[in-house]
Amino acid sequence: MNTSERRTITFRGAIGAAALSLLFAAPLCRAQQAPPHFPAALDKKLAARASNVDEVTMDKNMLGFAGQFMKDGAKDDAEAKNIMRNLDGIYVRDYEFDKPGAYTQADLEEIRRQFLTSEWTPMVRERSLKTGESTDVYTKAVNGEIRGMLVLDAEPKELQFVYLTGKLKPSDLNHLSGNFGVPNVHGAPSTGQKHAGGAQ
Repeated sequence: MNTSERRTITFRGAIGAAALSLLFAAPLCRAQQAPPHFPAALDKKLAARASNVDEVTMDKNMLGFAGQFMKDGAKDDAEAKNIMRNLDGIYVRDYEFDKPGAYTQADLEEIRRQFLTSEWTPMVRERSLKTGESTDVYTKAVNGEIRGMLVLDAEPKELQFVYLTGKLKPSDLNHLSGNFGVPNVHGAPSTGQKHAGGAQ
């Protein structure tokens, strides 16, 4: 990953230790297919163009396995373990490219179209005309509860897709952001309120 301040991943205390255990486990659980809601053909195309590809594919069984490394007595561990217990999966694709132009706006729209349904609601939409960067966050609500989240973060030489499925609370985003393969999302709200950012 690049050193952009808004994308710096930090590992804090016991949550960091748990994240390291996930890194060791990740190669064992990489799927041979695209994550949910990610076009399989596009996944292969981007992987072929990228100079580096990071994958995290963790289903509920793998999340349960990772939770065994956490101590119930530690507050941070207990909170993180509870979040993971409610999740059904964490899927991440991070593509790094040697130069800009490896993906197109049409590629991004192909991903976004998967979430333009009545089930999904845009929470964050940021566009920078100056840098060409963009961030999209979509949430899926079922009976008033968040049951899924997409983060699509695009930079000229990097593209990151994060898909979380399962039961989430707005406060859980603070614990997941920067850990378990989930990036820090610039401008993402930590409450249940919906925000939309325009072009900068």
